[in-house]
Amino acid sequence: MGHSSDRAPEWAARSGASSERILVVAHRHPDFSLGGGEIAAYNLFRAYRQHRDVAEAWFLASADRGRGAAGGIMLRREGEYLWEQGIHDWAMLKAAHRRSVAQGFAELVRALRPTIVHAHHYAHLGLEFLRVVKAIDPNIRICLTLHEYMAICHRQGQMIKTDGRLCARESFDDCRGCFPQMSVQDLWRRKHFIQRHFDYVDQFVSPSRFLRGRYIDWGLDGERIAVIENGQDDVPRSPPRKVDPGEGRNRFGFFGQINPFKGLDVLLKALHELPKEDRKRVVLEVHGANLEAQAGEFQQSIKALADPLIAKGVVQWVGPYQPHEVRKRMENVDWVVVPSIWWENSPMVIQEALVCGRPLLVSDIGGMAEKVKHGGNGLHVSCGSPLAWGKALLEAADPQRWQDCADSIQPPLSHSQCADRHLRIIKADAVARAGALPE
Repeated sequence: MGHSSDRAPEWAARSGASSERILVVAHRHPDFSLGGGEIAAYNLFRAYRQHRDVAEAWFLASADRGRGAAGGIMLRREGEYLWEQGIHDWAMLKAAHRRSVAQGFAELVRALRPTIVHAHHYAHLGLEFLRVVKAIDPNIRICLTLHEYMAICHRQGQMIKTDGRLCARESFDDCRGCFPQMSVQDLWRRKHFIQRHFDYVDQFVSPSRFLRGRYIDWGLDGERIAVIENGQDDVPRSPPRKVDPGEGRNRFGFFGQINPFKGLDVLLKALHELPKEDRKRVVLEVHGANLEAQAGEFQQSIKALADPLIAKGVVQWVGPYQPHEVRKRMENVDWVVVPSIWWENSPMVIQEALVCGRPLLVSDIGGMAEKVKHGGNGLHVSCGSPLAWGKALLEAADPQRWQDCADSIQPPLSHSQCADRHLRIIKADAVARAGALPE
C-alpha cells in the first residue's frame, strides 16, 4: 500500500505535538476474558491514559455474543467500548458483521478522531477494520501488536501439526497436511489477503524476538517490527516463601489456562514417573482455569492423572484466579513452571513471576527459552518430556540452586515504560515516513 504524499505536512505537525489521541483495539475485554493478550492490551490502554504525551485514550474490544445488537458498539464505561463483532470466515479472518465495520466502527473513529490506533488483535474482529481506519484518515498511525501466529497458521495460530509435532515454518505443502480440504490456491489467497491488510499497518510490535523472526520468515519487513515486552506492575518483589530449616525449595506453581497446549499433562506425568521417595519431595500447586471448556477426552485424562496425586498431597488443585490475586498466590510457591508444548511468544506468567521474584522452569522452546535464561533467572527443560521435567523438579528443589536463580532476576518492563517505548517507536516511524516523502 502506498502512502499519500499530501500527508507529509500533517506528519510533521503531529510529530512535534504532545497530545496524542489513542484508540486501543483488542479481541476481548478482560472483564470477560482473562487471556494474556487481552490483559496486556488493557494495561497498556491504562498506561497510555496516564502518559504525559497522551491527551485521550479509549479501549474498544469485541463483546461476548449476546451483549448487544449484532454489529453494534456500546459503552462499557467511560472511555471503554464493546463491539458486538465476530469472525465470519476464520480462514480469511473476515468480520462477521462487515456492514458495522464500514458504518458503526467508522462512525466511532470519526467521532473520537484518534491520531493512533493501536490494535492488539484481529481475532473476533476481522482484518477489515485496518483498511477502514486508513480510508477515514490516512494520517492515523496504525500500530499492531503480534501476540501469536494466527496470521501464519490457520490452526488456531499454534504452529502445531495435527499429529502433535511442532511446526517450524509456514509452507503451503505443510499447511495442506493439516488442512487437506484447502488447496494451495486457497492457502495462497489466505496469506495474501492477510498480508494486504497488514500493509495498512505503520508499525508492528512483537513481545519477543522469536515471534518477530517467525513473521520475518513469513514475509513481513523486519524494519517494521519492534520488540517491546508487555509491561507489568512497578512494585517491589515479594519476599521468599518461609521455609523450615532443612526444607527444600520444593513448592512449584502452575498458573494459567489448562488446555492441551499448556503442558500440564506433561508435568503430571513427570510426577507419576518419579520414584515414590522423590515424589514426596515436591509439591505442585495448580492455579488453572477453563479445564471444563476443553474436550471431554482431555478433561478425563487430566483428572485421571491429577486425582491420585491430589490424594497423596503431591498436587494441590487451587483453581482459577483473578489477575489481582496472582501475586498473593505466587508468594506461596518457590518456582513458577511453564511446561507449554507450543511456541509460546511471551507468556504473561513469566513476567508476573519475575515481578514477584520467583525463578522459573520453562520449556526450552520459543519465547519461553528467550525470556528465561538457563542457569540465570530459571531453568530450561526439554519440551514435552516427562522424564526431563521430573529431573528438573528435583534439581530445582535444591535451596542453593533456587537462591542462585532468584538472585539473577531483573525486574521486567513497567506499564509506564512500556507505554513510553511504544510512543517513541510510533513517533519515530512518523518522523521517518514524513522525511521520506516528497515535498
